[in-house]
Amino acid sequence: MQTWFEEYKTIIIFLHIFSAVVWVGGMIAIKIAVHPVLQSIDEPKIKLGKTLHIVGRLFHLVMPFIGIIALCGVIIIQGTGLSGVMVHIKETLWTIMTLNYTYMYIKRMQAQKCFDLGNFASAKEHMRLLPNILLPFNIVLGIVAIFLGVMLRG
Repeated sequence: MQTWFEEYKTIIIFLHIFSAVVWVGGMIAIKIAVHPVLQSIDEPKIKLGKTLHIVGRLFHLVMPFIGIIALCGVIIIQGTGLSGVMVHIKETLWTIMTLNYTYMYIKRMQAQKCFDLGNFASAKEHMRLLPNILLPFNIVLGIVAIFLGVMLRG
């Protein structure tokens, strides 16, 4: 594994960092740029529909990148022999982020089903925690994880 890692190190590290940038950057863009604009929509049904559409696109976009982060992370750890507390903290942060992403993904799917059935109040309730608690939580964890990655690489 170490020899293989040395041969493809640049590509593996690039994919790992790029995937983190797509995931965390996408969340930051949604929270800071898109969410405030959505709040300016006066019609609640349109606002909720657009929110579901945008969040769904983001979630489907980042899904493969989450897998790439995990795969490349394992390869990097195995290939470099990295270990220690910071490695475990970083692994834990990405794991918590992935679990939170999965929860948000499920809540968004439930909201979409309610929305499609015309039950807008239930759809809104399913989405309630995403913009102000769950998404910012993942953003903070992602920034910390990226910082730890920089510290580990030196």
